[in-house]
Amino acid sequence: MRSDVSILSGVFEANRARGAVRFEVHARDGVTRRGALHESGSLRVRFPSPEGEGLSGVFVNTAGGVAGGDRFDIDITAGQDSRLTLTTAAAEKIYRAPGAAAQLDIALKVDAGAHLAWLPQETILFDRARVHRRFDIVLDEAASLLLCEIVVFGRTAMGERMEQGEFVDRWRLRRGGRLVFAETVRLDGNVGAKLARSAVAKGGAAIGTALMVPGDEALVERIREASDSFVGEVGISAWNGFAMVRFCAQDAARLRADMMAVLARTGAALPRLWLN
Repeated sequence: MRSDVSILSGVFEANRARGAVRFEVHARDGVTRRGALHESGSLRVRFPSPEGEGLSGVFVNTAGGVAGGDRFDIDITAGQDSRLTLTTAAAEKIYRAPGAAAQLDIALKVDAGAHLAWLPQETILFDRARVHRRFDIVLDEAASLLLCEIVVFGRTAMGERMEQGEFVDRWRLRRGGRLVFAETVRLDGNVGAKLARSAVAKGGAAIGTALMVPGDEALVERIREASDSFVGEVGISAWNGFAMVRFCAQDAARLRADMMAVLARTGAALPRLWLN
């Protein structure tokens, strides 16, 4: 006879959320329009009224958050000369995971002359959350990309911190068929103690990354001109034809302010949901 623990584990596994979104956009007469769209499970994407020549998409997780064992897959193609901005309806919450880690897989493909801006609101990890996230990005040599991510370790405004858990973040960027950037960040075990280390986050509870392609030293210098306004730690560099900005702050609000200041220097248009 199966034990009560085994039965409960089976019930838990059967109730794990699954969600997938796959679509492409294309440009016609200078205006970006959506092509084929596939949605499944608890992940949806909605397209507000077109803003100028580009198209905006908003992801909605109807499961209300992400828990252990959940899996979400996103696969987006920006066709030639299209312009696409993607964000989320709210901050994504990653809850405590007693078993398997949640899986988030994002594949982005940007064709010649296209521009893709990936600008989700922050991801918040609760104590004992476990999540593995993967970005696979393929850019044409003549494509451009702005990819921003903010990760918050606990709801600091509520006096909460992430003390234990696991966060694995794998990024791979290929441009013109060549791997130009590869990175994997892993924080596990006593995450709170690791974040307290000077060489990690010096006690900060929020980290962020902005990846800009193409990017060069001229772009880096424009961003550095705003350094007096930064309230957290911000590091900026450029190599291999792209620029990257790293952020670390005591809380999400401060990091978000720094990221908005950086994006203003790049000329990027923020999604309306960021400004509410």
